[in-house]
Amino acid sequence: MNAPVNFEGNAFPEGPRERLVVIGNGMAGCRAVEEILAREPERFEITIFGAEPRVNYNRIMLSPVLAGEKTFDEIVINTPEWYAENGITLVSGDKVERIDRDTQTVIAASGRTEPYDKLLIATGSDPFIIPVPGKDLDGVVTFRDLDDVDRMLAAADKGGSAVVIGGGLLGLEAAHGLSLRGMQVSVIHLMPTLMERQLDEAAGFLLRSELEKRGQTILTGANTKEILGKDGHVAGVRLEDGTEIPADIVVMAVGIRPATGLAKEAGLDVERGILVDDHMVTSDPNVLSVGECVQHRGLCYGLVAPLWDMCRALADHVTDRATGYEGSVTSTKLKVSGIDLFSAGDFSGGEGCEDIVMRDAARGIYKRVIVKDSRIVGAVLYGDTADGSWYFDLLKKGEDVSDIREALIFGQAFASGGALLDPNAAVAALSDDAEICGCNGVSKGQVVSCIEGGAHSLDAVRSGCKASASCGSCTNLVESLLAVTLGGEVETGPATMCKCTSFTHDDVRALILEKNLTSIPHVMQELHWSTPDGCASCRPALNYYLLCALPGVYEDDQKSRFVNERMHANIQKDGTYSVVPRMWGGLTNPRELRAIADVVEKYDAPMVKVTGGQRLDIFGIKKEDLPAVWADLNAAGMVSGHAYGKSLRTVKTCVGSEWCRFGTQDSTGLGVKIERMTWGSWMPHKFKIAVSGCPRNCAEATIKDFGVVCVDSGYELHVGGNGGIKVRATDLLCKVATEEEAMEMCAAFIQLYREEARYLERTAPWIERVGLEHVKLALAEPEAVRAYAARFRHSQTFMQDDPWAKRAAGERADLHQHLATVRPSDSSFQLEKA
Repeated sequence: MNAPVNFEGNAFPEGPRERLVVIGNGMAGCRAVEEILAREPERFEITIFGAEPRVNYNRIMLSPVLAGEKTFDEIVINTPEWYAENGITLVSGDKVERIDRDTQTVIAASGRTEPYDKLLIATGSDPFIIPVPGKDLDGVVTFRDLDDVDRMLAAADKGGSAVVIGGGLLGLEAAHGLSLRGMQVSVIHLMPTLMERQLDEAAGFLLRSELEKRGQTILTGANTKEILGKDGHVAGVRLEDGTEIPADIVVMAVGIRPATGLAKEAGLDVERGILVDDHMVTSDPNVLSVGECVQHRGLCYGLVAPLWDMCRALADHVTDRATGYEGSVTSTKLKVSGIDLFSAGDFSGGEGCEDIVMRDAARGIYKRVIVKDSRIVGAVLYGDTADGSWYFDLLKKGEDVSDIREALIFGQAFASGGALLDPNAAVAALSDDAEICGCNGVSKGQVVSCIEGGAHSLDAVRSGCKASASCGSCTNLVESLLAVTLGGEVETGPATMCKCTSFTHDDVRALILEKNLTSIPHVMQELHWSTPDGCASCRPALNYYLLCALPGVYEDDQKSRFVNERMHANIQKDGTYSVVPRMWGGLTNPRELRAIADVVEKYDAPMVKVTGGQRLDIFGIKKEDLPAVWADLNAAGMVSGHAYGKSLRTVKTCVGSEWCRFGTQDSTGLGVKIERMTWGSWMPHKFKIAVSGCPRNCAEATIKDFGVVCVDSGYELHVGGNGGIKVRATDLLCKVATEEEAMEMCAAFIQLYREEARYLERTAPWIERVGLEHVKLALAEPEAVRAYAARFRHSQTFMQDDPWAKRAAGERADLHQHLATVRPSDSSFQLEKA
């Protein structure tokens, strides 16, 4: 177990308050505390116990983290500062193991004992593990918390095959994430229809077809008989019919069950969940419970929306405003990019029910609304979910739809007689209690109140009431509410750099030049930063913008770099580092190979990996050994490969005309020249180059940031490619006749990108934002190309200093001092790891 980590809040100075102890630092427990604080912030002295060694985060956003669409920092709900500002003591990484109701205390694993006047149990749910042989093998994981995501990411890094058992909401999101990470994914589902609790057969068919188009193997009506293993690790899955599916990781996502063990041992009334009344009070009047662990009126809920209703009722009760919770009607959305899916209510049909169905095969759209006694009882939407909130609002309120029955399936605009063809008017017609953001339980009334309170932009609304701050599927609704509420006063345009400033990235870059700002403190002072020292978002960006604007004048601020850039190596999940020496154009020689082999043996590196950039990556180097490793590699003439940096990474080449019978030009030689010209250059984001010797494109130049394809007549220059999660082929920039012209255009394009792109913006999204024609126009004239290239080469005279060589030459004191302070809990570590 991890050692407990405490964030001690400052006690309020007033007299004794009731002691509220919360077991569970998850979404339900913390939301209940937020609701209480909103009503009576000084009523309770609050202590929260969390089993995980981290602050509260949005569990429903784990899927985007797995898919690479979010970082951990982006899904944090309550920062350490929130606990301190509200006088809350957070005890994280210390699981409560016993409740003593006689003495009204809780006892944690560490032995810590905490007394309570009121106790809130918010232990959530546990994943269900099907009892088959092999379930305990290494490599069998669940999908409930960040540790599970880390295990899946570690498996995906090695490649291979993944099997997901369970075709429900979580299972499909896990499969999507692993597929995006490059694994071959098979989904095994016992029932004949995917997500059968949320989808009917028709929508399930469309969903299956789309997932299969994306390369996943979907097996429905399939029963898992055994998980196969080899040497203690999972190797595959055997189905009841004898089919065997290879697997390097198996994800169990077959369901959840309320975590009731603690409550049961304490003698509270428990059936499937912890029994609670309408005020979320258990069989003990001093013990309350909310979330997935409770059973209310015979029902247990596994979705997030009911949690918000429970938390409001609980807060009303403990602050003497008793309202009561009467149960929830739930809706579901799938968090898989590019798939629009919504369902709500009961779609099983039956006597007295009427189905209204619309299908558009060409567009992949399916809509079904189930009506009973002139009221909507269920809805399933696939491909077009714009009217989901409207159907859900009608369903929850049980409104009579007789008058709009004929137009109901066509959506809110048509059902309103054409009066709501303006989508903003359609949102305006929703009632104040209509749900806008399901992820955070925010109603239309709350969003409007936030806007009227001064939130005049999308970012401001996200910060103020959290609507649209998670999965983003409700962003269009929030934007419509902004338009309806503010009219022409909506603040639009690029998002601000961060919450520390009202300026955008582009504004800051322009003002640095205009005002001749020469340091980070100088920028913050002149541009009225709202924080004393900035944050993990703005400091790295400011450091880069100053480096780019003032080469040779501004001194690089190492404190403002991500941990990998500060350490000149890639930190790994176990706290060790990987070291990647540069291999010019992918070429190497016996001296370099011997040096790498000697380092691997000398420092007991457990793995050496050939990278996609034609280099060797040495894994498992201890942080205290880094300076010595660099010295040994430097002695063989090798310099840093900058595999850790927002900088030039690699120049990939094929052998070209020197060896290949299809090669048209010397691609290897040109690649080496380009790499020697561009190495060490800091960029807005990582930058990759490739040179292919002929149109067969063996070096994959057309998915790089800058690619050269050699042809008989010269060189085709391509830009803006990306081979990551969202693959983008390059655009053709131009054709040139000579190596010199190719190198000049390469330098010019890089400098244009360096000067115009926003920090952490790859070339692909930059070009999509500004347009290819803008890039071509900027580099259309030879004078402009020469000017950009000259600025780049001037900058390079200050950048091509190998950081490893500096450390190896004896400048190690500051490094060793920094090594002693880097901990896996650093926010920069979390950013880089995520």
